[in-house]
Amino acid sequence: MTRLLIQTQTVPVMVNLPGIIPMTLAQFYEFCLANRDLRIERTASGEVVIMPPVFSDTGNRNLKISQQLANWADLDGTGETFDSSTGFTLPKVAIRSPDACWIKLESWNALTEEQKASFAPICPDFVIELRSASDTLSGLQDKMQEYLDKGTSLGWLIDRQNRKIYIYRPNQKPEILDNPETVSGAPELAGFVLKMSKIW
Repeated sequence: MTRLLIQTQTVPVMVNLPGIIPMTLAQFYEFCLANRDLRIERTASGEVVIMPPVFSDTGNRNLKISQQLANWADLDGTGETFDSSTGFTLPKVAIRSPDACWIKLESWNALTEEQKASFAPICPDFVIELRSASDTLSGLQDKMQEYLDKGTSLGWLIDRQNRKIYIYRPNQKPEILDNPETVSGAPELAGFVLKMSKIW
């Protein structure tokens, strides 16, 4: 049976579709193509998550995060950046769309053109998630752990409501920064510093 988890502005709503077997990867692609206006992810357990568009202020800050990351990546030249509209097929079943992410150039270039033109089968090396009004902190924390379990080496969870940043690395407890002015990506992303003044 396929289950749809519809993320509302307050709480997620689960919709069960009896008699429908879990979607294959090809069926999920078709579902996304048929619903281009929706933000859709798939969890590791096969649940399809439909999320609302973000509020304008969150979209503005998402763009500022992606802009800073892309500007650094252009100068650094060792990887490629992606925005929140990009889906990636993580090992096994999950298909996720971080708010911003970066992938090492050699890993990205190892993919075929066909793979790049779909939900690329790769886990980003660096991910950023920006908590919006419809996100629960625990849900995003689980998502960050999922990225780490699938190969991410550095992750930032930005909680604007509480002005905290959770920094995730494999096999470590998250480091929590309270209302920082900047956040450094070193050593994984040497030279990348996210200025928070336009994010908070």
